[in-house]
Amino acid sequence: MHTKIITLLRTTVGAAVAAAAFSGCSPKFDWRDFRSAEAPYAVLFPGKPATHTRSISLGGETVKMQMAAAEVDGVTFAVGAAEMADAAHAQAAIAAMKNTMVANIGGTVTSEKQASAAAASGGVSQQQQSIDVEAKGTRNGEALRLVGRFIAKDKRVYQLIVIGKDQHMVNDEIETFMRSFKLN
Repeated sequence: MHTKIITLLRTTVGAAVAAAAFSGCSPKFDWRDFRSAEAPYAVLFPGKPATHTRSISLGGETVKMQMAAAEVDGVTFAVGAAEMADAAHAQAAIAAMKNTMVANIGGTVTSEKQASAAAASGGVSQQQQSIDVEAKGTRNGEALRLVGRFIAKDKRVYQLIVIGKDQHMVNDEIETFMRSFKLN
């Protein structure tokens, strides 16, 4: 009987390990849908996000930025959203947001891509611009990697960032987070 239990245990553990390996998701990540109450977006976070709002200066304009963030293994996944005075300020603000995030880690941009698209919403044409960036830098003497997307749509700006020690950043998890972001 003892041998049957050990065999059953080995089979069950082996199946669980194989399932985890094939699932592509780490058990550390507990993906959950988050919909902001303050800004029109939805995203998947790898854990329960903490939220807060604070006033910041963005491109010379003081705005309230709503932040939501979750951390797994020292890697932070965060979304910030704010409303600017107008669409022109929003487009200028995403470059300021990118520059500030890179400067926060004393970073060097290793990759950058800009995109622009027109979208229609309620019969009104809206311009959407984005900047995708990767940077390497340091904080407190530790090497960090930053992956960010900065979006301006009409008067709203959004920043999606993943930041942490490079060896803890998993590209599949970063992609899951970035691809899940949807503007409502």
